Amino acid sequence: MNPTLIGVTGIVFMIMVFMTRMPVAYVMTAVGFLGFSILSSTTAGLNLLAKDFYDVFSSYDLTTVPLFILMGQLAFNAGISSKLYATAFRFLGHTQGGLAIATVAACTAFGAVCGSSAATAAT
Repeated sequence: MNPTLIGVTGIVFMIMVFMTRMPVAYVMTAVGFLGFSILSSTTAGLNLLAKDFYDVFSSYDLTTVPLFILMGQLAFNAGISSKLYATAFRFLGHTQGGLAIATVAACTAFGAVCGSSAATAAT
C-alpha cells in the first residue's frame, strides 16, 4: 500500500474513534502501532512499542513526580506542610503581600527538600 494512503486512513480512523470518546492516548498508540506494523512488519511494530514504553517509564521526571506527589500527601496528612506554611507566614506575613510571599517561601522550602521543581509544582 501507498504510505500516504496508510497515513490518511490512520487519521480518518483516529477521528472516527475519537468520536466514540475513547481516550486519546489509547487511540494514538493503536493507530501508530498499526501504521508502523503495516509499513514495516509486525515484529518491528512490537519492538518499537516495547522500546517506547520502556523509554517513557524509565524517564527520570515520570518516575519522580508520582513519588513526590505521594511525599506531598504524606507531608499534608502528617501536618508538616501546614507547619511549614505557618512558619513562613509568621516570618513574612507582616510585610506587604505577605500571604503570597509566605506561599512562595513554603513552596521553595518544599522544593529544596524534594529536589525536583516539577514535583514541587505538582504537589
